Amino acid sequence: MTAPRIFIFGMGYTARALASHMAERAEWVRGTTRDGVNGTRVFDGAKVDPAIATDLAAATHVIVSVPPGEDDPVLATFAGMIAAAPELRWMGYLSSVAVYGNYGGAWVTERTTPHPKTERSVRRLAAERDWMKLAAARAIPLAVFRLAGIYGPGRNALVNLAEGKAHRIVKPSQVFNRIHVGDIAAALSAAAGQGTARTFNLADDLPAPPQDVVAYAAEIMGVSAPAEVPYATAELSPMARAFYADNKRVKNTKAKQELGWSPRFPNYRSGLDALWQSGTWRKA
Repeated sequence: MTAPRIFIFGMGYTARALASHMAERAEWVRGTTRDGVNGTRVFDGAKVDPAIATDLAAATHVIVSVPPGEDDPVLATFAGMIAAAPELRWMGYLSSVAVYGNYGGAWVTERTTPHPKTERSVRRLAAERDWMKLAAARAIPLAVFRLAGIYGPGRNALVNLAEGKAHRIVKPSQVFNRIHVGDIAAALSAAAGQGTARTFNLADDLPAPPQDVVAYAAEIMGVSAPAEVPYATAELSPMARAFYADNKRVKNTKAKQELGWSPRFPNYRSGLDALWQSGTWRKA
């Protein structure tokens, strides 16, 4: 089988980590940004680089990390090209664990019924289903990855503390899962290599209160942690308050069993320790 030719819609934080992870085994990895930086193709609404059509015609793998708006912008513009891509053999769609909605701190798996409450998560679930329809019509395997809160170099509690942006908002019994960006890249690489068609939760092994993560980061840095602020009186944007409306623990067992994957950083402590000790915590 020929080396993969990978096209990524939305070369953001996570996709760049994936591109770096897969670069050595791929013939090429290309993708889109809104401004065409670093040799990427421009895709921003009505702005469509004509080179994208050429890339899709040659791509063996397509990965989508562009979030939906009122509809899915990638499907709206490129569904026909993707459906007709002659070399295509696998697709991946990056979604969010937010599609599950609020489960009151209970554990959720891929078999749990999603009941998203926010407009953003409703759109995410709809986009998942639309991509599944395209994959079924094209008879191409599609893997959907529901991601927990993403952190890694340049995006973590250590950076937030250093920049004075860290907060310790306490909502009783509230927990979240997280996932190191390197662990996402490893899981996607495994799924792409296997041609897997499944839905996977990608999360760490330790759902934890967000204030504990900030406190641990402060301990690592040898600084004082910000004072705790009760959720009821915290000044939060509507988006942030919606984030706290969902409370669940996310299981990653399926990804471990079916992909042969296991997070290198199974909890926020190991992830923050590695970022701090390697000095990469500031690097985006």
